[in-house]
Amino acid sequence: MASILIAEDEKHMQDIIAEYMQKGGHTCQTADDGVDALMLLKNTPFDLLILDVMMPHLDGFSVCRLAREMGNIPVILLTAKSSEEDKLKGYEYGADDYMTKPFSPRVLLAKVNALLRRTASSPVDTLCAGKITLIPASRKVYADGKEVALTHMEYELLHFLMANPGQVFSRDQLLNRIWGYDFEGTTRTVDTHIKNLRQKLGGEGKHIVTLIRSGYKFEVSA
Repeated sequence: MASILIAEDEKHMQDIIAEYMQKGGHTCQTADDGVDALMLLKNTPFDLLILDVMMPHLDGFSVCRLAREMGNIPVILLTAKSSEEDKLKGYEYGADDYMTKPFSPRVLLAKVNALLRRTASSPVDTLCAGKITLIPASRKVYADGKEVALTHMEYELLHFLMANPGQVFSRDQLLNRIWGYDFEGTTRTVDTHIKNLRQKLGGEGKHIVTLIRSGYKFEVSA
């Protein structure tokens, strides 16, 4: 059972989402706008956020960005816009998944459960490569001795690459392995997350190697 925050200004949609989350065994709190959502976030621990993009006072993109400053809690964005640029904007702000309205509440619940499983299923062994240390037990990452704040999916992507050093993965393979086969995004999502990862890792970002027309691999020279 997980504690979920649902921020959605359409009351009917809010009720439907909460009902399905509760049927799935989760507890929910709801917010009618972005400001209320932030107030709840500051005072209550949540396992996952469901944020509507178009909310009064403070939109879902802004809430997502601010939530990222508080921790790496998984975030699913809801939007009436289906353009690739809008989705990429959400991923840049740290969203882990996206659903375009209208959508099936059952599919949303499935995505929620998948994200929660990935969060809870990290192995215990610490991974070290170059000057990067990844500790699954605490989901912390250090680069050159300094802690690096990663989003949920950035962490999952780095963990997967570090656990499979030297192996080349195409963008489609990474989408399927990290985001899941039912993910609504495109391969540009992978590029965006890789770009963000490299920036956050600083000089250690060099270990994530791009292979033209092939994909990415994690490589540390002997």
